[in-house]
Amino acid sequence: MKFQVFPRHLGFFPYLWLVYLSLPIYNLAANESGWKLYIGYMMVGVFLVTYRQLYFAEDKRSFFPWLLLQMLIIFIFCMSYSSAYLLMGFFTANFIGWYTDKREFMTAFVLFMMVELIPLIYHVEDIWNSDLLYTLPFMVIMLLSPFGIRSMISRQKLEKELAQANEQIRNLIKGEERMRIARDLHDTLGHTLSLITLKSQLVEKLVDVNIEQARLEAKEIQNTSRAALRQVRELVSDMRTATLAEELREAQVILQSANIQLTHEGNPRFEGIPDTAHNIMSLCLREAITNVVKHSEASKCHVSFEQSEGEWRLSVKDNGIGRPSSAESQTREKNGLKGMAERLALVDGNMRIMAKEGMLLTVRVPIVITNRKEREA
Repeated sequence: MKFQVFPRHLGFFPYLWLVYLSLPIYNLAANESGWKLYIGYMMVGVFLVTYRQLYFAEDKRSFFPWLLLQMLIIFIFCMSYSSAYLLMGFFTANFIGWYTDKREFMTAFVLFMMVELIPLIYHVEDIWNSDLLYTLPFMVIMLLSPFGIRSMISRQKLEKELAQANEQIRNLIKGEERMRIARDLHDTLGHTLSLITLKSQLVEKLVDVNIEQARLEAKEIQNTSRAALRQVRELVSDMRTATLAEELREAQVILQSANIQLTHEGNPRFEGIPDTAHNIMSLCLREAITNVVKHSEASKCHVSFEQSEGEWRLSVKDNGIGRPSSAESQTREKNGLKGMAERLALVDGNMRIMAKEGMLLTVRVPIVITNRKEREA
């Protein structure tokens, strides 16, 4: 493994802190001599080693000893040299903020307070002048900084978990779409291809018996194959990523061709909606418009988009017959609605259907992820 001074993924951040090590080195050169000067340089060197090792410590057993050694060096500097070395605690405060466990964090923080406050009390007579007004604000900031750093790291961890959760949802949706496509292929193309096989066998038998009938059966095979090709194209079109704005434009074209008047209200570009939830709601809008065209016998259709503090809401209302008239149409619509419900379940969404002066379909998706981020922040 190639040697690294600091972890590469952190970039220049660890190197920036090294600028502040010039202050204790300057103090040593300006105020000390003899053996205290050389021992001071040695302790700065060891302190630099602890600073590097804390970035590479991967577990608690290796992290705490290096942190304890760093605090010990600061304590020796402050007690044996000068109170000016108290400001080296900013290095340690940064690492204490890395603790995620509250008990471990408080243990390290209490030790850090002792390392900083005992020397401050010990040298209080020396700094009881204008230097105290200069030192105290930095001490307060130093002692509070572990809490701020810990909060920032917790938020970054939460954002990472949210990104992983969204990625997991995307994978679940992909798996669900694969299952849906496999189901559609089995239910539609499987039946169609079986029909083509039977028809071709019949044509083979009729060629020597009834040419005219064989010709009619061959023509039916052509029609059936065209229908199969159309079904494949529909399945492929369903696989593309959809947006509500695009689906609304397509709905206008489809409804206009079916002599159905479309009206809409609200903004289809929901603020802050994740891609997965947006795609699912778009597919629901597509399915709802398809049901209006095929089954409703409506003359008007109204689509509304609403966003509240707790959910995104999509509504599709028509003035049709309320439900399909034939059993076959009812079965197809039921399968489409079942697919919508399965998709919505992936994002904790739900839908509601009301038959009153037509059909009203309402799709709701809770803003769970956004609220969770705000609560944790």
